Amino acid sequence: MKKVVMTAAAVVAAVGLGGVTVAEAKTWNLSVWGKKRAFTMGIEQMAAYVEEKSGGKFKIRIAYGSALSKPKENLDGIKLGAFPMAMFCSSYHPAKTPTLSGLDLPFLPIANFDTQRKVSEAYYAHPAVVADLAKWDAMFVMSSILPQYEFMGKGTPPKSMADWNGKQVRALGGMGKAMAAIGAVPATVPAPETYSLVERGAVYAASWPFSYAHVAYKLHEISDWFTSNMSLGSANCPLVVNTKAWSKLEPEYQKLIMEAKDSAYGALKKAYADKDAVNLPMLRKKLTEVKYSDADLAKLRAAGGKPIWDAWIAEASGNGVPAKELFGLIEKTAKGG
Repeated sequence: MKKVVMTAAAVVAAVGLGGVTVAEAKTWNLSVWGKKRAFTMGIEQMAAYVEEKSGGKFKIRIAYGSALSKPKENLDGIKLGAFPMAMFCSSYHPAKTPTLSGLDLPFLPIANFDTQRKVSEAYYAHPAVVADLAKWDAMFVMSSILPQYEFMGKGTPPKSMADWNGKQVRALGGMGKAMAAIGAVPATVPAPETYSLVERGAVYAASWPFSYAHVAYKLHEISDWFTSNMSLGSANCPLVVNTKAWSKLEPEYQKLIMEAKDSAYGALKKAYADKDAVNLPMLRKKLTEVKYSDADLAKLRAAGGKPIWDAWIAEASGNGVPAKELFGLIEKTAKGG
């Protein structure tokens, strides 16, 4: 009996964060939704890097398809210690991390991938953002640097901004507010649920990072048209680690994760470009491309740009977020300051 009790105790002691046993103590689970795609090439490269550089002694196991958690619950899973690493999108649950909504604002003055990386890294280093994530026992590792969002949908193409009036659309965070400013009805829908809603006509169109996400989730197979020059903005979807797990991780493995960021960002940038090279010709052959005039785009930005920024600054500041300072950080970093 004594032997059985000792064995059971040993098993309990051996089980660590995310159900990893002693034999697999240097294997970390990373929770993400959907399938392997351009969006996940950064974490795929990070996993490959740490495994290679550690000689196989430290591995990151990427759990796709919401195997460990639903998209809206990944941050909760980090807080609970259910897994040591996860990706999440702040616009899925803005109230959980109010400081992060600044990166979800539409039409931010961010010109390209490299500038977006600099802005994200600077933003997440701000003490208020660090403290916001710390409430969830989370620490920022890297951003997914999503491309600009465009719409794809079924039915009659929206030839002008007036055609969006009354239409239900999948548009997250500040991008949803920008669409609401021209009369659309935004809905926050997790990516895996979007296809069926568009197919049934419950949602007129879905905005996603263009062009990889629309094709990754096969939305083009049921759609009639896509926009190509709205450039609404981008969703903020970081990779985070559980701070308790991080503090227990050997320094050499901590160093490997941080060293892996450069190659991970490089893999992301290449993956998005490679997908565009394949997707754009296919989409233009299969669907109707909607390109707006400069006058229409000016109307959209006038209604859904600065007014949305100012409203966020006022509301967030009222809730104790140093919003003006955070928005200023975005502008300064984007300009190279």
